[in-house]
Amino acid sequence: MLRRGCQALRRFSTGRVYFKNKLKLALIGQSLFGQEVYSHLCKEGHRVVGVFTVPDKDGKADPLALAAEKDGTPVFKFPRWRVKGKTIKEVAEAYRSVGAELNVLPFCTQFIPMDIIDSPKHGSIIYHPSILPRHRGASAINWTLIMGDKKAGFSVFWADDGLDTGPILLQKSCDVEPNDTVDALYNRFLFPEGIKAMVEAVQLIADGKAPRIPQTEEGATYEGIQKKENAKISWDQSAEVLHNWVRGHDKVPGAWTEINGQMVTFYGSSLLNSSVPPGEPLEIKGAKKPGLVTKNGLVLFGNDGKALMVRNLQFEDGKMIPASQYFSAGETSVLELTAEEVKVAETIKVIWAGILSNVPVIEDSTDFFKSGASSMDVVRLVEEIRQKCGGLQLQNEDVYMATKFEDFIQKVVRKLRGEDQEVELVVDYVSKEVNEMTVKMPYQCFINGQFTDADDGKTYDTINPTDGSTICKVSYASLVDVDKAVAAAKDAFENGEWGRMNARERLADLLEKNQEELATIEALDSGAVYTLALKTHIGMSVQTFRYFAGWCDKIQGSTIPINQARPNRNLTFTKKEPLGVCAIIIPWNYPLMMLAWKSAACLAAGNTLVLKPAQVTPLTALKFAELSVEAGFPKGVINIIPGSGGVAGQRLSEHPDIRKLGFTGSTLIGKQIMKSCAVSNLKKVSLELGGKSPLIIFNDCELDKAVRMGMGAVFFNKGENCIAAGRLFVEESIHDEFVTRVVEEIKKMKIGDPLDRATDHGPQNHKAHLEKLLQYCEAGVKEGATLVYGGRQVQRPGFFMEPTVFTDVEDHMYLAKEESFGPIMVISKFQNGDIDGVLQRANNTEYGLASGVFTRDINKAMYVSEKLEAGTVFINTYNKTDVAAPFGGVKQSGFGKDLGEEALNEYLKTKTVTLEY
Repeated sequence: MLRRGCQALRRFSTGRVYFKNKLKLALIGQSLFGQEVYSHLCKEGHRVVGVFTVPDKDGKADPLALAAEKDGTPVFKFPRWRVKGKTIKEVAEAYRSVGAELNVLPFCTQFIPMDIIDSPKHGSIIYHPSILPRHRGASAINWTLIMGDKKAGFSVFWADDGLDTGPILLQKSCDVEPNDTVDALYNRFLFPEGIKAMVEAVQLIADGKAPRIPQTEEGATYEGIQKKENAKISWDQSAEVLHNWVRGHDKVPGAWTEINGQMVTFYGSSLLNSSVPPGEPLEIKGAKKPGLVTKNGLVLFGNDGKALMVRNLQFEDGKMIPASQYFSAGETSVLELTAEEVKVAETIKVIWAGILSNVPVIEDSTDFFKSGASSMDVVRLVEEIRQKCGGLQLQNEDVYMATKFEDFIQKVVRKLRGEDQEVELVVDYVSKEVNEMTVKMPYQCFINGQFTDADDGKTYDTINPTDGSTICKVSYASLVDVDKAVAAAKDAFENGEWGRMNARERLADLLEKNQEELATIEALDSGAVYTLALKTHIGMSVQTFRYFAGWCDKIQGSTIPINQARPNRNLTFTKKEPLGVCAIIIPWNYPLMMLAWKSAACLAAGNTLVLKPAQVTPLTALKFAELSVEAGFPKGVINIIPGSGGVAGQRLSEHPDIRKLGFTGSTLIGKQIMKSCAVSNLKKVSLELGGKSPLIIFNDCELDKAVRMGMGAVFFNKGENCIAAGRLFVEESIHDEFVTRVVEEIKKMKIGDPLDRATDHGPQNHKAHLEKLLQYCEAGVKEGATLVYGGRQVQRPGFFMEPTVFTDVEDHMYLAKEESFGPIMVISKFQNGDIDGVLQRANNTEYGLASGVFTRDINKAMYVSEKLEAGTVFINTYNKTDVAAPFGGVKQSGFGKDLGEEALNEYLKTKTVTLEY
């Protein structure tokens, strides 16, 4: 039986769980997948009595063999198991000598005789990467994509004398995303879940609970290994079918067509969901419509008028190029090398020789892959060059694009000379005539200094909350995009010019110069009232970058007196150093200002960053990325990846190359992020989370001011304000008058278009949030609170809600405990003179972000401020934040500070140096 599968590209680990029943196992197969199955079975307490794998190739042992040999497990490397249909006697004897109770075949390319399959007490189980009986045979993952299946998966089945026809033990499945590749499916699901499933299957057998479900022949298919001559593209099909054909053949054997008389193979296909970009026509034999060579790749058209894009092309001689460079591929002249460059080339030749140990002499025509190199060797080549060639940082793609030694050296030299560094920033804008100006909004991911579509081509709609219309489609970052962004930030931090530059003040200038456009985008995307966006959202962002730009040359350690070890003398000092690559995840209520609060301190400390804006408000962050290039920030220093928290945000929290994550958002998500950061690599974390900020209004306050600022404490920015007063405690003797005045003022507020300069109150940020606020009000009414005003959606297009006032809110009620994050004033009265009582009620919350007190009695004010459990206390004011004042919460409102000198410490590490003299 021939068993095939993909090479694993990453490892997966599970927790250790011990069961009562254990088996003696023989593992038959190879690859990283086999190695991981072996390791996990050992961790679960099963005894692997023998590993049967393939012989060494070019002096290199298979990963499964390496792991087993390291553990002292017997390893057998048979080139074959049978000759002329009969089992080789010596092989059979060696196999039977280990006394296995079960054969486990995680991935096996050899024919295993049936007498070996049936020999153990429990027989043999096999992993197959399809939902059997569909796609029996080899290349099952490829055929899953080629046939356009909506579901992928794997089967663990009992081996019989048929080809993948044995009874099913267990199966698992996953959805196939529109732009999934073989690698994406394997890495996301088939590899990690397959490892767990193999362990689960073995334990089911050990416990006597393993089923044997006969395979049905209904829906059964068999496809063999696809050959190159059969992978030619037939053009009279839809774009989706063409895309499935290309991605299903990527990377082996490669879907191809004929262009200008030669075979050209396509790699890296994605469906094109956005408008077709401009490009130069390219005639393709058999295609009814020419392709388009664009800056992003080669656009191809199906017979349904829809399009797909391929990123890379490979010619008959093996040379691979970006599809965008098709018409310029032959224009590159051969470079004459300097003496220093010759030394680098000689060093690289030695590295090639070490990897291609089977090649006697490395010549200009030596092809890296045709000489036997694999994808793991690509990683080794890139890393060795970095170590031995002065930190020269290549990308894996550089190797694939220049596989012959001569071409590879030319690429290296061009990189050394910086000829491929300066790439003009190309921005695809969505333009709108609005607010008496033309607003130009980038909508793609910003990675390594360039705007680019998401790797899988996915997009999503960002919505204008004023009328519910779609502003534009925005790139939906994938895991691949996150990894690219982190790699770019890491390279910029370790190898770039960032540490010797100061572009931060220039960025503040550009933000100020473009403040009206930024404020307009903020109003469109988040619903912020334009005048407020101009003053606060954008204005404070400018102030924040300017403030932290002033800190760049003032970060310093200290000299510390220590006990001397006589007769010697010692000097001890500390240094403040940047952490490295930092991730920042920001909320949707102040899109640009939250970006500024965190990224300004991060950049001032000398770090590089990958920032994920809120999924519903990505546009000012992407405009910020454009301005950062104009300001002179080197590529890779700032990376912006729009998309979901569940995909991009989760990957950032788990990524091993990120050293710090700053997050503003809900407490629930903050806890998950903290857990992921701890489990992954114990990265530093700062969290600004939920709040239920109490505002205490005493009867000796200046009532006019208390009403005005109390309303601001609740309704500022439509109530979408992390420090909003979530609960007002009003002293009994002024309670009724306070409520009456508040309602009178609310009735004067103008609710409407945020771009209208007279508007006081704009729409809530998005539809789901509006619905949540309405449910919040319903809960308050049901529990017996008094709805004095509002509580309803405004009857007009968009996501508008009436400013709302509740009174008679008791301490046990939902409204008293939970944050609304909207324009809902929650009022409770307290008895005259009961200072300690109201303090106890105010502190009776798990949150502690902000708080406030209104009183003319300074002694009372200071006493209350001392007792309130919050990161910020406002006295006779509210919402008064400043770039120089640290901001952050306590308890379940998080930890760490934004703004002020303290914010810098969140993005710095302290190194202690002691010397003897």
